[in-house]
Amino acid sequence: MTTPSFPSRLPTVGTTIFAVMSQLAAEHGAVNLGQGFPDFACDPALVDAVTRAMQAGHNQYPPMPGVPQLRAAVAAKTEALHGRAYDADSEITVTAGATQAILTAILACVQPGDEVIVLEPCYDSYVPNIELAGGVVVRVPLTPGSFRPDFARIAAALTPRTRLLILNTPHNPSASVWSAAEMRQLEELLAPTNVLLISDEVYEHMVFDGQEHHSAARFPGLAERAFVVSSFGKTFHVTGWKVATVAAPAPLTAEFRKVHQFNVFTVNTPMQHGLAEYLRDSAHYLGLADFYQAKRDLFRAGLSGTRLKLLPSSGSYFQCVDYSAVSDLPEHAFCEWLIREIGVAGIPVSAFYGDGFEQRVIRLCFAKQDDTLRTALERLQRL
Repeated sequence: MTTPSFPSRLPTVGTTIFAVMSQLAAEHGAVNLGQGFPDFACDPALVDAVTRAMQAGHNQYPPMPGVPQLRAAVAAKTEALHGRAYDADSEITVTAGATQAILTAILACVQPGDEVIVLEPCYDSYVPNIELAGGVVVRVPLTPGSFRPDFARIAAALTPRTRLLILNTPHNPSASVWSAAEMRQLEELLAPTNVLLISDEVYEHMVFDGQEHHSAARFPGLAERAFVVSSFGKTFHVTGWKVATVAAPAPLTAEFRKVHQFNVFTVNTPMQHGLAEYLRDSAHYLGLADFYQAKRDLFRAGLSGTRLKLLPSSGSYFQCVDYSAVSDLPEHAFCEWLIREIGVAGIPVSAFYGDGFEQRVIRLCFAKQDDTLRTALERLQRL
């Protein structure tokens, strides 16, 4: 018997760098600071809320766009934080995680041959999503070192064929955060165009040192063209639940839901009810910045005793470091060496570039128990 062959939709895609480094970390007993998820539990009150929802019988399909109570809570939260009133019925959709949200938005608006601008380094799902839609990926690098937007290069990349631009702030992997001035500059740049925007804001509540998260929802010229993506998994330490939301103007949401209903149709019912109840207390997300800043500060203080150069970490739960004073190895090889010889796993930032651009910079995740971070820091003191 021979399995029929067929052309691959993603011929260049293999095993992700996250899986490769995590497997190597497991083989060598390394502290895994590579993959971006917590190693600690969520609030028991959230689990209790979901349990109550199950016990109350909320176990069948919810409405396709999401449980009304949750959509209303998200709309109220967005208006309170960012000043834009989204209609819960026609402009908020609950999704099976942010990755599904981004793929669905791309499939909804990108036709074969349309150009989509991604700002590199970028999260690894963006490019395959664009390719699955038949779009043309246009890569524009952020400024090396600072990871700030280069508006001259973004402007040069805009053409009549540009359908979409993908923005990510706070940024993975660099931990940079767009300023209000940068968001306004993007708003002005896109104003005369028909370009749509996906604003990936999954780390929205992890912004440090008194800074604000400047959502695309705050800027009318961006909000009118944007799918704003948020993540309960990132915010409430439940990445395995895969529940997120998309806020977008009604015409965009209508097209989004056309794809969503035939993609996943809808999302886990009791978790939606539990999240709606949990959102009643804003302290559950407004305190997140202080929680993660304490971990960031602990981690940075420990790294300051090594030869690693700390890059700014303004948001998200990542810390990038320049290892050029430690090794001449390329980033992938250095990460393998770090696992084998030091016992700590990180991710090469070059993996977030289409051409593997090398800066001798790796990404470490500090969304870990303090004891986990201290163990990693003890090992990294050898550098």
